[in-house]
Parts: sequence; structure tokens; C-alpha cells
Amino acid sequence: MAPWLQLLWPLWPLWLLGLLPSAVPAPAQPRAVVARAWRPLDPELLGAARFALKMYNQGRAAGAQAVLGAVRGRVRREGQGSLYTLEATLEEPQCHEPTVCQLPVSRKTLLCSFQVLDELGKHMLLRRDCGPVETRVTDDGNETLKYVLPGLGRNSLSQDFSVKMASIFQKFMHTYNRTYESKEEAEWRLSVFASNLMRAQKIQALDRGTAQYGITKFSDLTEEEFRTIYLNPLLQSEPGQKMHMAKSVEDPAPPEWDWRSKGAVTKVKDQGMCGSCWAFSVTGNVEGQWFLKRGTLLSLSEQELLDCDKVDKACLGGLPSNAYSAIKNLGGLETEDDYSYQGHMQACSFSAQKARVYINDSVELSRNEQRLAAWLAKRGPISVAINAFGMQFYRRGIAHPLRPLCSPWLIDHAVLLVGYGNRSATPFWAIKNSWGTDWGEEGYYYLYRGSGVCGVNTMASSAVVN
Repeated sequence: MAPWLQLLWPLWPLWLLGLLPSAVPAPAQPRAVVARAWRPLDPELLGAARFALKMYNQGRAAGAQAVLGAVRGRVRREGQGSLYTLEATLEEPQCHEPTVCQLPVSRKTLLCSFQVLDELGKHMLLRRDCGPVETRVTDDGNETLKYVLPGLGRNSLSQDFSVKMASIFQKFMHTYNRTYESKEEAEWRLSVFASNLMRAQKIQALDRGTAQYGITKFSDLTEEEFRTIYLNPLLQSEPGQKMHMAKSVEDPAPPEWDWRSKGAVTKVKDQGMCGSCWAFSVTGNVEGQWFLKRGTLLSLSEQELLDCDKVDKACLGGLPSNAYSAIKNLGGLETEDDYSYQGHMQACSFSAQKARVYINDSVELSRNEQRLAAWLAKRGPISVAINAFGMQFYRRGIAHPLRPLCSPWLIDHAVLLVGYGNRSATPFWAIKNSWGTDWGEEGYYYLYRGSGVCGVNTMASSAVVN
């Protein structure tokens, strides 16, 4: 058993509280906050705070809506995206029907932590954690706000467990070079980290394959943060360009196949804090198709698709079918060297003179996994989309989640099938991901093959190079 699992083993009874990882609520941020001279916010931070307040008040009657009090916060920028971390007091009426209450209407004070993502001008609330506060004025005239923890408090876990968890978290921070801007932020991330270890334990217990789940570089992110920043919800909500069905390969699938050993796959890339998996899935497919037809393996530009594919939405997601159409209409793809990846949308600077690869068409592939394997072995790597359940904590082995936990109808991540085979009689798909080599098995994910696990067979496609 892994050392971190041994440390958490006394928490086994907590597993029985729920089967789904989402049954573990986002941890309350443990803190006691003193609001001493909170400085005025700049308009940008204030705008994010007002958006968070709007989301908080959504669905509330006019007389029950909270108003914004003191606010402080900071912003983390990545390309054209901004992540706002805010702390705010809200004043909420305790009496929701003022006409039948004694006046003046009493109000209660809440202390809230919000995280707001702004990507390409679109705001999204990632986290909302609110609780009542006790307000008093100190001797020096400053107002003190003491956060009352909902649910588990600081003393709910043993001191010994807390020390061990802090040690594991320090090792995580060192391994993945994590730094946090304040003590409060570090405490919050530690609470998220501890909650995530329990989620990883439950995923591990329910997996029917050989996969190992645990600490990864995403272990300090909430489920909402991970989904919003790294996944692609458009895969399950947008129809995309219509493609015709590919002709099936008549030859039976060989027992195993791996295009990596045959020179058709470039190195693992990293999409960064951008939901651009769709672009990496498609360029990986086109790289393989060009290699099979022309004998040359070129690393192609995902950034060209982020900038020049006007149907898809860059870091907010996209569809492989749209990307194929964009490549065809643009006149080809430039290489990574000529059009390097920035991880955010820019002005399109595609040059037809620099295009090194072109495609003639794109095709949809069979949902039958035996036929998919035969097509892959004969024709090259395949762009597919999957439900990324559990991938936030995947470390190695063949994942085989229960179908109710990894619905094939809730696909949210585009990847590349590069091969298939068996490990100790367990059939698998070898999948190239785009989260860097410091995730999974040197950047690769292995998924059970043969029963449509996580929707791996629901959106298979390929470019056509004549």
C-alpha cells in the first residue's frame, strides 16, 4: 500500500458516507479573519466581486438578496485568462418578508470566499464558500470578523493526522514547485488537498482495473477548478461539423499495436491552463496521418487552431470535427516551431506559405471497438473524446471505472488513441494525453478496452490525407 494511503487508512469509515467523489463536499476554508483596513479594490477586482454576488443572489427574491460589504482579493493571470480569488463580507437580511417583520429589518453578516474565472471576457464562478461571522470592534477601533466553520472544524481531526497531512502536502509542494501567496491561501489549498486524497481513495476502491490513483500535480485543485480549466464541456453540448462515416477496415485487428514504436507519434505536449485538448487531439491525429502518407513526422501547431479556428472557442473548448474543417479551409497547418504554443487565444497569424501539412477531408469512425482497433492498426492514431472521471488523480495502470461513475454520455476531454494491447490479460487502449509528461505514465493514460468505458468509442474520428 502506498505510504500516503497508509496514513489515511484510519479514515476508511468515511468512505461509507457516499460512493461518488462528488459526495465529498468542497472543504470549508479554515481561517479566522481580521478585517483590518481592507483597502479599496481596483475596478477589475470589484467587477469580479459583483459577478460573484450576482451568482450568490441568483434565484432569490428582491427582499432576500445579500449586499456586498468589504472585499479584498488578488488575481492570477495566464494568457488571456484571469483567476480572481476574493474574500468578501455579505450582508443578508434575516427576515425575508419585511412587510410582516418588525422594523428595522435585522441583517446577518457572512464571510465568503469566491473564485471567479474570466476567460475571453466570460465569467464563471468556480468556488463559493460562505459562513456566518461574529463581528466585534477591537480596542483600536478595527472591526474583527471571526469565521464560524460549517461542518468540520480545526479540532475535528487528530493533531497527529494533521501533522502527517501537512508533511505530505509539503512534499507535494516541493515535487510540483507550488507556492502560495498567503498563509490563508496555503491553508485553503491544504484543505482541498486533504479532501482530494479521500476522493482519490474512493475512486481507487471502486475501480475495476489495475489503475493507481493518488497524488498528482492537480491535487490542490477543487473538482470545479480542474473541470473548468483543463476539460472541455463543449464536447457534450455542441453538435459540430457533420462528417461522413469512414469505410471499415476488413482485416482483423492484430493482437496488439503501438504507433509510438513505429515513429508515428510526437512527444507528449502540455496544454497548460487552457481547455484546448481538442486542438491537441486533432494535431496528434494529423501528425500520424501525414507520417503514414508522407513518411515524415512533424510536430504541428495547436496554437494555429486556437487563433484561427473561429468556430471553436480556444481555451473554452472545441470539437475535433470543427478543427478538421478549419484546417482544410485555412489551407493546412504550420509546424510547432513556426507557430509556437502560447496557451491563450491571439490574433490569427497563419501563413499559407509556411503550411507544411494539409488534409483533404475528415471521417467519423465506427463505435465498435474491434473495428476501431483494426482501423487504428491499419490507418493510424485516432482522435477520440472521453469522460475524464478520475483522471485528476490518475497515476498509472489500466483505469476501469464503473459505468455510472464514468458515463459515456458525459464526455469532456479529447485525447489520442495511439495503440492497444493487454497487460496480464487486461485489454487496454494506450492514450496520449496533453497534460505534460509529469502526469500519468509519462503523459499517457491506459483505459480498459472492450466495453466502451468512459465513452472512448463515442466520438472517434480522423483526418484524411490523400
